[in-house]
Amino acid sequence: MAQYPLTVFHFSVSWGGENIGFSEVGGLTVEIDPIDYRDGLMSANTLALKRPGIRKSGNISLKRGICKDNIDLYNWFLNTGQPNIERRDLTITMLDEEGGPVFIWAIINAWPIKYDGPGLNATGNEIAIEGVELAHEGITQSTS
Repeated sequence: MAQYPLTVFHFSVSWGGENIGFSEVGGLTVEIDPIDYRDGLMSANTLALKRPGIRKSGNISLKRGICKDNIDLYNWFLNTGQPNIERRDLTITMLDEEGGPVFIWAIINAWPIKYDGPGLNATGNEIAIEGVELAHEGITQSTS
């Protein structure tokens, strides 16, 4: 039986056990900085040795349509005046055709660093979209 690549339009985002509807998720990236190493005994023609260094992740971006009387993303960004920012663990799940989980990304201790309001245009007919960019302390990927 042939296997087909997964589609990107069927996914869910949740935190605190609650599914939140988003139209776009970005930034599921992880990279490792290489470290070059040379010692004094290596000849001048020898390339530096490469070793894995610090692992780091990009910021997560989430976008969704704005709904009347729902400013929870903006309030989270403002932190409602608290001295310490509220951190949330997120789960981003890619779903198959039947709605079952295929890949799961766990985002640890995320908090908003940027809020984007909608772009307004008097001649447009698009949905008003808000976005939030999240810093976090780790990302893991697993299969269902």
